[in-house]
Amino acid sequence: MEKSAREAHTGNSRGRRSRQEILDAAARVMSVRGYAGTSISTLVKETGLPKSAFYHHFESKAGLLSAVMAQGARGFFEAMREAHRDPPAGGTPRERLGWYLRRTGEVFVHREEFLRLLLVLVMSNEAAEAPEAMRTVIDVRAEGRDLMRHMIRSSFAGEGAGQGEGAEAADAVADALAHFGMAGFDGAFVSLQSGDGKPIAEFMEQLADALVAIGESLIAGRRGASGG
Repeated sequence: MEKSAREAHTGNSRGRRSRQEILDAAARVMSVRGYAGTSISTLVKETGLPKSAFYHHFESKAGLLSAVMAQGARGFFEAMREAHRDPPAGGTPRERLGWYLRRTGEVFVHREEFLRLLLVLVMSNEAAEAPEAMRTVIDVRAEGRDLMRHMIRSSFAGEGAGQGEGAEAADAVADALAHFGMAGFDGAFVSLQSGDGKPIAEFMEQLADALVAIGESLIAGRRGASGG
C-alpha cells in the first residue's frame, strides 16, 4: 500500500508538471503566433511531450486556450494587487495616480505574453470556437476597467475624503475616465510591443498627467454647475 501511495504521488506530481509545461509553452507560442497559428504539433515539438499528454490534460485546443487565459488572468491580477499594496495616503492626485501607474507599467513589462495574447484575441475572431477563453477576455477587460476606476478614484479622493463632496467628485471622475485610462494602457502596450523606442514608464507619466488634467477640469465644471 505504501509503495502504491508513493507511485500515485509521483504520478500526480509528474502529471502536474507536464500540465504546467504545456500551459507555459502554449502561452509562449500563442502570444507570438496567435491561437489559429499554434498547432498541437508545434506544442509537441516545443515541449517534447507526446500528443497524448495534451489530450490527457485538455480535451481540445480550445480547452487549452481557456486554461492558458485563466492562468494568465490570475497571475496578472495577483501581480497587480501586489504592485499596488500600501499606496500613498498623502500628496496630490497627480502624485498618487503617478504612483499607481508607474507600478502598473512595471507589471505590464513582466506580463507581456499574457497581454499580447489578450490583445490578439480582442482584435481577432480566431478563437470563436473557444467561448470560455473569450469570456475570460471580456472578464479581464471589465476587471481592468474596475481597477482603473479604483486607481483614479483613490487618487482624487485622497486621505480623509471618504465621504461627502470629495468622494462624489472622485467617483464622477473615475466613472468618466476609466475607459479613457484603459485606452491609454492599450496604446502604451502596443507601442512597447512595436519597439517605438519609448519606455512604458514615460507613457505612464504622460497618462497620469492627462488623466489628472481632465479630472481636475471635470471637478471644476461640477463646482461651477453647482455654484460652489
